[in-house]
Amino acid sequence: MKKKENENKEETEIKEEKQNEEKEEIVQEGSSSKDNKKSKVLEETKNQPEKENNEKQFKVKKNESKNADKEFTQKKKKTGLTITIIIALIIFLALALSVTFSLLNMNNDKIISGVSILDIDVSNLTAEQAEKQINDAINSRFQDENNNLILKRNDEETNVTANTFNAKFDVNKAVAEAYNIGRKGNIITDNYEILFTKLFKKNIKAKLYLDEELLNTTITDVSSKMQDAVIENSYYIEDEKLIIVKGKAGYIINNEELKNKIYSQLGNIHTNYQVVEIPTIYKEPDPIDLEKIRNEIYKEPQDAYVEKNPTQVHPHVNGIDFAISIEEAKKLLEEDKEEYTIPLKITVPKKTINNLGAEAFPDLLATFSTTYDASNRNRSTNIELASSKVNGTVIMPGENFSYNTVVGRRTIEAGYKEGTAYIGGKVVPDVGGGICQLSSTLYNVALFANLEIVERSNHMFLTGYVAAGRDATVYYGSIDFVFKNTRKYPIKIVTNSKNGVCAVSIYGIKEEKEYQVVIQPKITSYIGYTTTYKDDPTLEEGKEVVEQAGVNGCRSECYKILKLDGKVVEQKLLSKDTYKAKEKIVRRGTKKVNAEPVEDPEEKPEEKPEEVPNENQEQVPETNVENPAA
Repeated sequence: MKKKENENKEETEIKEEKQNEEKEEIVQEGSSSKDNKKSKVLEETKNQPEKENNEKQFKVKKNESKNADKEFTQKKKKTGLTITIIIALIIFLALALSVTFSLLNMNNDKIISGVSILDIDVSNLTAEQAEKQINDAINSRFQDENNNLILKRNDEETNVTANTFNAKFDVNKAVAEAYNIGRKGNIITDNYEILFTKLFKKNIKAKLYLDEELLNTTITDVSSKMQDAVIENSYYIEDEKLIIVKGKAGYIINNEELKNKIYSQLGNIHTNYQVVEIPTIYKEPDPIDLEKIRNEIYKEPQDAYVEKNPTQVHPHVNGIDFAISIEEAKKLLEEDKEEYTIPLKITVPKKTINNLGAEAFPDLLATFSTTYDASNRNRSTNIELASSKVNGTVIMPGENFSYNTVVGRRTIEAGYKEGTAYIGGKVVPDVGGGICQLSSTLYNVALFANLEIVERSNHMFLTGYVAAGRDATVYYGSIDFVFKNTRKYPIKIVTNSKNGVCAVSIYGIKEEKEYQVVIQPKITSYIGYTTTYKDDPTLEEGKEVVEQAGVNGCRSECYKILKLDGKVVEQKLLSKDTYKAKEKIVRRGTKKVNAEPVEDPEEKPEEKPEEVPNENQEQVPETNVENPAA
């Protein structure tokens, strides 16, 4: 204690000593300095109250600031605490909600509420129930034959349905997607997906699948019937001449755009289909490529021969080449003509396949025949001329037979006569009319020989010489009939058209397994014809004359059935065809009985309209042997 007091005393003495030293320094300064010091002291003394006041204010403000900081800190702590409590409550509620949803849906084996497929509510259904409900709705839609999809362009219409393309929805995948909503495996995300779906709903679109082959076939068929379709350049060989036919500009179908429209319409199962306008593109025919044509027709001559063990038939090959140079041929194309003729050099080998005879084609594989009106000389001439061009044609395995290529362009110069044909929905005069009967007969014999059909189109109206679904129309430059020899050996076509019978047979070599072929056409519905009346001032009032008889149209399906030892081993849909109804046209008189006759400079004697033989009559008897090789 005493030691501490001595230390305090020593500190006091040190402070007093320092103060005395400062006073001595002030005394030692000059009088001027002393006056300044004195003045400074006086000034400080004068300003002392103001200085003290400022210090007090500063201390007050400082204290206020400290208090404000303290208050802000307290508020911040309270706010943080509140936010923490809110977050904790949210987490707690979320966990509680998740647990609640988990408990509610733990044993749920049904699709959650708010889910639909193809706009059909499947909430609270099992996967099996949902699948049945969707399939029932789709089947009901697809089986409605009155709800056709109409593909339209100008006055041309084609009716199709979902069944035309074997339309199918992937219902299984859509139901699986619906069932898996809220079942992904993460309890939190699953529960919120369930909640979101309940609140905002979810519609699943089942994917639609169409048979692309049938879709492409339908579009090709529609395209072939377009009156203003582009006609590409083509060529054929006639005797020792290459005939190049100049094409014509026209329209082609925009396939992808049309497909998208068809998918869009068939994908909606709740509203009636809308008429689909067929999108087209204007196109010029491709330029004539002489080098390409020469490469396609050029051949070296080869003799025909037959090999044994195993049997192989090698047909002869005629040597073919241009008889003039490419440069000379190009000069011929400089003229603006519809057809160009280029001379060919044909070299026939010493031994042809026809010389082989029965050695190469010993077996009758199939035959089929139809009848025609032999008294109609023009039509008979056309059928017999086309038949003579097809007769003797040999088709090697894997090769295609093209009717238009073999028969050639139907012209007066080629020997064809003016007959009748269906053009633009009417029966009109046309050079070569009637040769579709030969192509239809050939179509049937190709089917009975179990050959692959590559290209075939049905007529606009029903024919009288074959049943619905068994015809094959042709029109040079746009519609062809093509089949492929899918057998192991070459085949030979033998035709004989005379005395009103058009007969076609196919010869070749029997294979180890020969099928019996049955062609089964079926009419699925009929299309009634309409009647149009035309006023005729040359007829007395009240009289009527039928100018064109009406014929009902129909929709048909045609199947090919293969049998082996009497048992069906395969059934295949060949085609689904639509035949338009042909309107009935009636002329009715408007001439008053007592009125003066009306002079018409263009009036002609009334003529009975030319009828198309067998085209609009009942089905005529058909002679055929269905696959005699079987």
